Amino acid sequence: MVAKRAGFCFGVKRAIDITVGMAKEQKEGLYTLGPLIHNPQVIEKLRQEGISPVDIRDLEGKNISSLIIRTHGIPWQQYAAISERGIRIIDATCPFVKNAQHYAKLLQEDGYQVVILGDKNHPEVKGIMSYAGNDALVVDQESPLPRLKSMVGIVVQTTQPIEALKNVLARIVEHAKEIKVYNTICNSTALRLKETAEMAGIVDIMIVVGGKNSANTTQLANLCRFMSVRTYHIETDDEIDASWFREARRVGITAGASTPDWIITRVAKRIQDTGRGIQ
Repeated sequence: MVAKRAGFCFGVKRAIDITVGMAKEQKEGLYTLGPLIHNPQVIEKLRQEGISPVDIRDLEGKNISSLIIRTHGIPWQQYAAISERGIRIIDATCPFVKNAQHYAKLLQEDGYQVVILGDKNHPEVKGIMSYAGNDALVVDQESPLPRLKSMVGIVVQTTQPIEALKNVLARIVEHAKEIKVYNTICNSTALRLKETAEMAGIVDIMIVVGGKNSANTTQLANLCRFMSVRTYHIETDDEIDASWFREARRVGITAGASTPDWIITRVAKRIQDTGRGIQ
């Protein structure tokens, strides 16, 4: 069984389409600021097309005419620094991430202390943080809350589960007198998690396909393991071991938002070739 929502989400597909379109228009001097998406195989394919990622610290040494902003977005300070260099900016930031940035700025301007639910080391959260003001905080659903001001505004990393928002909100209610919440979780994320949970409940093995550096793919794998189904997080079909399926009758496949269809198809075929049909 292959999940219907496995693979590219709207934001990733949009970014890929923008990048491929630019590659046809411009043959040289085209780069992405950091990896366009969290999938090493896609990044390598883009590299073969002449589109390589570049770090913000390495712009000086490159002949860059156009720079594509990745799906996760970037801090506004980086955007300004790039503009000052006269480099053409192609913004492929996911529109849902743009919304989170906008709401963080709006809350800060309205006098709220902005609390961002997410992973503080994730590039999306770093970008949102830059719009949220000096007293902004990043929290997760497990760590103790720091001291908060009386007015708190909440935005959420787009790939967080809704349960995490409910958990954090329930704790913040005990501290703040006024709370304003923008639920910036991408609907695609919620639906993908729901579908994966339903599938994990009826199969013997779950194969989760996607970059090991992808937060939403790792979240899918963790969900499956939490449901006590044997789970393997892989990036490509080369990682599949036929011995995994010896005692399995039903195999489910799901994939992160940055996983292309061609990788999912290869994984499904490799499993079928082991003699185990995908239920």
